[in-house]
Amino acid sequence: MVSRERTLRTDALVLRHMEIGEADRLLTLFTEKQGKVRAIAKGVRKLHSRKAGHLEPFTHVHIQLARGRNLLILTQAETIEAFPELRENLESLGQASYVIELVDRFTFEGEENLPIFRLVIHTFHRLQAAPDPALVLRYFEMRLLDQLGFRPELQHCVNCERPIAAEDQYFSADHGGVLCPRCGANLPGARPISMHALRYLRHFQRSSFEQARIAEPSAAIHTELEILMHHYLTFLLERSLNTPAFMRKMRRELNQDPASSGSGSL
Repeated sequence: MVSRERTLRTDALVLRHMEIGEADRLLTLFTEKQGKVRAIAKGVRKLHSRKAGHLEPFTHVHIQLARGRNLLILTQAETIEAFPELRENLESLGQASYVIELVDRFTFEGEENLPIFRLVIHTFHRLQAAPDPALVLRYFEMRLLDQLGFRPELQHCVNCERPIAAEDQYFSADHGGVLCPRCGANLPGARPISMHALRYLRHFQRSSFEQARIAEPSAAIHTELEILMHHYLTFLLERSLNTPAFMRKMRRELNQDPASSGSGSL
C-alpha cells in the first residue's frame, strides 16, 4: 500500500489486469517504490479514456496512485516505454509473458525489490535486441533466483560438499543444487545434468549479461537447460506455470519445438 502519504508517484510495470464493472480495471503493477501492488483504474475502458493506452501488460509507465478505501486508485499514467516489439508475434509475446508470470508468482504485495524491477526492464530490452531469446530467458531466471534467495549451488555437491568435477552430474530441486554422481545416482528426485549444461549455468550465474551473451549453447543444451530450469522453478513455486504450455503449443504449431516430446520444457 501507499505508505503514509495519500498519493504516490512511481515508475511501474504493468503485470496484468482484470475487468471490473462496466468501465474499470483491476491492475496488478510491479512498482519501483512499493513492489507489487493492486490498483483500480476507474473508467479506463470508456471510449475516450486517456489512460487506457498506457496500461497494457509489459508497459513501463510513470503513475500516480491514491489511497482508496480498500484499494489503491490509479489517477495518472504516462508511458515511459511500451516495448512494442514484444507484441509483434506469438513467440515474443510468450517470452515476455513468461518473464511477467515468474515475477508475479514469486513476489508478494508491498515488498519493494528494486533489483527485480530493473532486471525485468533490462530483460525486455534484451529480448527485443538479442538474437538468442532463450539465452536471455535463462540469464533472467538465474538472476531472478539470486534476488529471491534461491540461488542454486553449482560448484559443490549439495550432499557431500565435494567440489564438482568436469563430468556429468545430477541436480536436485529439493536440495537446491548439483549432486556428484556418487550422491545423485540413487537419490529420489535427482535429475541428470550434463557437464556442458552445468558449465553454461555456472557461466550465467557468475557473469554479467555482456559476458553471458557470448555463450552459444547448442539446441540440445538449450532444451536441457530449459527443462531443468522449468523443473526447479515449478518446484519452488509448488505449482505449474501457465505460459510454458502456451509456448509449447505455439512451437508445435510452428514446427519449431526441439523438445515437443518432453513434458518439462518451456
